[in-house]
Amino acid sequence: MATIKDIAERAGVSIATVSRVLNYDSTLSVSDETKKKIFQTAEELSYRKKSERRTSTYQIALVNWYTEEEELDDLYYMSIRLGVEKRCEFHKLKTRKVSLNEMAAIRGEEMNGVIAIGKFSQKQAEELRTVTENIVFVDCSPDEDFYDSVVSNFERATINVIDYFLKHGHHKIGFIGGKETYKDDHVDIADPRQVTFESYLKQKQLLDPSYVYMGSFSVNDGYKLMKQAIKDHGDNLPTAFFVGNDSMAIGCLRALHEENIPVPEKVSIIGVNDISVSKYVFPALSTVKVYTEFMGETAVDLLLERMTDRKIAKKVIISTQLEIRNSSRERME
Repeated sequence: MATIKDIAERAGVSIATVSRVLNYDSTLSVSDETKKKIFQTAEELSYRKKSERRTSTYQIALVNWYTEEEELDDLYYMSIRLGVEKRCEFHKLKTRKVSLNEMAAIRGEEMNGVIAIGKFSQKQAEELRTVTENIVFVDCSPDEDFYDSVVSNFERATINVIDYFLKHGHHKIGFIGGKETYKDDHVDIADPRQVTFESYLKQKQLLDPSYVYMGSFSVNDGYKLMKQAIKDHGDNLPTAFFVGNDSMAIGCLRALHEENIPVPEKVSIIGVNDISVSKYVFPALSTVKVYTEFMGETAVDLLLERMTDRKIAKKVIISTQLEIRNSSRERME
């Protein structure tokens, strides 16, 4: 088994230098070329035991813009967080959950990296940078020229849903979605699902703005907004709705059931996220599967790359998958 001494001899540096580089000693002053040579030599010699051990000394701040209570209303961010924690455990990384209000408390601590889950403004990104420059954002990209990020391809997912509806004879298509705001300045964040929905249907000359309803990403708002849509349009209700997440879609199903509007015979519904209960509601919910846990795992991998001295920012876009179940079907005249 290769040792630090073996690496030092082949790389032509001291044992102390190898040890400090492999342990990411930020006080060590050596060239990037030397660091690269040491890491490459360690890889060539299959130096694994020490490499794995050193990750256990890393301290990672896990910053979630949602509170635990908010996570229960929208499981999207909880699933991402669980993916992050699972991957950190695999790599033996120490994690510390930190709320946005606690950022000042950790500035004096040694944090090797930050994974920020949720929507963060440019100002908030700069505040996180005062803790460490090793930052990965999940579900937003405040500055893709500087920060690493992992996002889902909601634009493509929305187009896939609309194409599905059009292929199955739906031309009156509604949208029920949620609004989110940055928590530091309360500015509304453009939702790629709504933006793409409106632009794509406008291209096809099928957009009716009165079919678009916005609230929060919760079961309750899905219920209330569908009730409002039924009241507004009556017999002219859209025959299909794309709904911003599964929680809202479940609320929509309840509202339609109460109004004796059969799903999918009269109205087809497709949600987003594919949460665990989606296949068990009645009718089973068609949805866009978002690989949330994989997003969290990918964020950890990006952070490890950053901590091994990658300087170029990387943005990873994760694909989605349309899962058709019983809440959507071909339009029947």
